[in-house]
Amino acid sequence: MILVTGASGFIGGHVARLLVQQGQPVRALVRPSSNLAGLAGIPVEKAVGDLRDPASLGQALRGCTKLYHVAADYRLWSRDPAELYQSNVEDTRNILDAARRAGVERVVYTSTVGCMGIPGGGQPGTEDHPVALSEMTGDYKRSKFMAEEAALEYAERGLNVVIVNPPAPVGELDLKPTPTGKIIIDFLRGAMPAYIDTGLNLIDVRDVARGHLLAAEHGASGQRYILGARNMTLREILEELSRLSGRRAPIKRLPYGIALAYAGIATAASRFTGREPRASLEAVRVAAKKMFVRTDKAERELGFQAGPVKDALQRAIRWFQENHYF
Repeated sequence: MILVTGASGFIGGHVARLLVQQGQPVRALVRPSSNLAGLAGIPVEKAVGDLRDPASLGQALRGCTKLYHVAADYRLWSRDPAELYQSNVEDTRNILDAARRAGVERVVYTSTVGCMGIPGGGQPGTEDHPVALSEMTGDYKRSKFMAEEAALEYAERGLNVVIVNPPAPVGELDLKPTPTGKIIIDFLRGAMPAYIDTGLNLIDVRDVARGHLLAAEHGASGQRYILGARNMTLREILEELSRLSGRRAPIKRLPYGIALAYAGIATAASRFTGREPRASLEAVRVAAKKMFVRTDKAERELGFQAGPVKDALQRAIRWFQENHYF
């Protein structure tokens, strides 16, 4: 049996689907309030529990030989940042501790390229580039960096833990949606009159799921693997979305200083309204550096090869449209 946390989410749902397609028995850790629409139509066993309840984790892991810990709080703004540290750091420690007690043979922990050292100037980052907590921009990145450090600690203490670092996944079933999905939706709604000079590494979410399974099979404990595909500037992403959707891409580039000032005002206002700002200060600060990466290590050690991103963007457009996101 294989336990997947975060199976009701974007990446976790695709990991669970791929495991089922390969004939693996899958158990999904879900809360009573979880939206299970992403798991519709696939035969997975549901284990009702909570990452903050150690007793439920022990029960969910009973008889499991593998664990994919994909669950995370992926937000670039939160009214209460403490929630990010609880979900991403403490809950990770809880599930890893439970996995060690349950005798799980292999753990794949889903981190993010946000924890990588990025040289700057558009140069791609790698698993080996030096990085420290002080370089993490905002609470989301800091919390994920701390969670990754916790996973490495458990690996040093004997738990078989492999870490995967996906960048910006795109595709269908982005229910929440993710920050990258929001970019696509805003573009399709015509709510993006300008862009800033930043960049992301986009990857088909199906390739991210496949990379997780390759990491479980071939990855070395205590090692990190970037699961990336195509480095693209935001302008290139919007132009690709324009070609696929027939909608016009913005041609005005917004100076970073103006974007930062606007985000500062919007974020300050959100403290009173309680609503997520249109552009958060953390999101704009993250955008100051192009998040470009290299995937040489995953290709060499895992046999990972990502396909083109175009098809994933097309599927995302179609899925958001069919589900009335814009």
